[in-house]
Amino acid sequence: MSSSPEAGRSGIQVIRRAAGILGAVGARNGALRLADLDDVVGLAKTTTHRIVNALAEERLLRIDADGRIWLGSALSALAGAAATGLVDELRPTIKELQQAVDETVDLSVLEGNAARFVDQVQSTQALRAVSAVGAAFPLHCTANGKAFLAALPDEAAERLLPSRLEGLTPATITSKERLLAELVSVRETGMAFDREEHTTGIAAIGAVVTRDGVPVAAISMPVPAERFAEREAHLAERLRAACQAAST
Repeated sequence: MSSSPEAGRSGIQVIRRAAGILGAVGARNGALRLADLDDVVGLAKTTTHRIVNALAEERLLRIDADGRIWLGSALSALAGAAATGLVDELRPTIKELQQAVDETVDLSVLEGNAARFVDQVQSTQALRAVSAVGAAFPLHCTANGKAFLAALPDEAAERLLPSRLEGLTPATITSKERLLAELVSVRETGMAFDREEHTTGIAAIGAVVTRDGVPVAAISMPVPAERFAEREAHLAERLRAACQAAST
């Protein structure tokens, strides 16, 4: 039996509303309560509650004892599958970039309040920077992390930052005001920098790959600090071109 056009439109509307709810919760993961969500998504309370409960049953959302709403475990599994797809899709991009500059090139995804490395092509140079694939890094002091933060509005970026920015090296930015000011520059240029802020002796440059304006991955190049300054402009040019091509 075929469904009526009205039923089809109704189903699409429900999907759109569910997507809106997931997006609102994701932007404020754990910061929204069910009572607040109606105003955020602009739906009637009964409609919001019905969709939230259905999403919770499918483990796409989770409601804790305090009534706060979190993204659910099923979304984590989907995110893992998406990351695997990104690795396959972007592997040629990072491999080509590594061959063009002969520096290590990393691919990372935003996972909660950290940047997790999901792929890497290493430099062939004897002195090179290498990080473990699968490792998670803080956002405030890494090039890929700052690139992700800059791709978000300030309010959303601040929610991903800890209450206190840990100083991992003498160069780490530990002031939120100073970090947010730097993100303005990152948005203007598209390039984010780690100037020995995560690891002394290692500098890095990073930028995001987007889909429909949404950051889906970051590509970064960690470089021994002693040769970073003289290569900075060239690395930025190559990285910008690679990320623009990958985003389209």
